[in-house]
Amino acid sequence: MTEAHGMLAGRTVLITGSSSGIGEAAARLFAAEGAAVVLMARRADRLDALAHDIVEAGGRAETAPGDVVSEEDVANAVKVAVGRFGRLDGAFNNAGWATAGTPLHETDTAIFERTMDVNVRGVWNCLRHQIPAMLEAGGGSIVNTSSVAGLQATGASAAYVAAKHAVLGLTRAAAADYGRQGIRVNALVVGSTRSELMEEVLAGTPELEESFVSRSVQRRMADPVEIAQAAAWLCSDRATFVTGAAMPVDGGWTAA
Repeated sequence: MTEAHGMLAGRTVLITGSSSGIGEAAARLFAAEGAAVVLMARRADRLDALAHDIVEAGGRAETAPGDVVSEEDVANAVKVAVGRFGRLDGAFNNAGWATAGTPLHETDTAIFERTMDVNVRGVWNCLRHQIPAMLEAGGGSIVNTSSVAGLQATGASAAYVAAKHAVLGLTRAAAADYGRQGIRVNALVVGSTRSELMEEVLAGTPELEESFVSRSVQRRMADPVEIAQAAAWLCSDRATFVTGAAMPVDGGWTAA
C-alpha cells in the first residue's frame, strides 16, 4: 500500500462514521487505493485502532474524533485534513443513525429529532465545511450515504425515510451549485448492509431480517466493503462525468 498507486493516489479524503461498518470498510479501502484518510466518528478509541492498522499496512491516516451533529467538530475534521495533509480532495459523508420502524404517530419526537440531526444536519454540516476546502483545492468529490429509504417507503421509520430523502435533495442541490467549480457531489442509495448498525436494529427486531433479504434480488445483504467500493469509484477520476447522481448499491432492491 503506497501513495503512488491506486485510483485515489495522492488524495486526501475525510470519512465520517468511520469507526465501524461501511465507514470502517471505506477507510481501509480508500487507504489501500492510495488516499490519505481522515477518520471521523464519536468513538475515538476505535478510530485510533483503525488508524494504527492503516499506518501499519503502509497507508496514511489521521483521526478527528467528533459528532457530525456538531458544526464545530466537523469544522475541526476539515481543519485536521488540510493541516495534516495539505488539502481536502474528497469526502464520504457516511455517518448515520436509525431505529426500528414504528408507525409515524407512535414515533417519539426525540427520535425524529435525533434521526434528522444525524442524517440530515450531519450531511449539511459536512457540506458547508468541506466545500470551501475543496474550492481552495481546485475541486473535489463528495459522496453522501442515502438509502433505498431515500427513494421509497421501506418499512423504516417515517423519520428515517424523510431524512434519507433529504440527503438526496442536499446532494442534488450541491451538485448543481458547484459543478462548474470542479466539485462533484453524489449519493449512494444503499440497500440492507450487514453493518454494526444493522445488527443493532435486528437484535431488537429479528423478524426484519427476512424482509430485508427478500427485497434484494440477490437475496442477501451487502457486505460493507461492497458499499465502500462504490464510494471509492465515485471519489476517483473514473467517475469524472458523474455528479448529482443517486447511485443504487442495493442488490437490485429498487429495480424490483
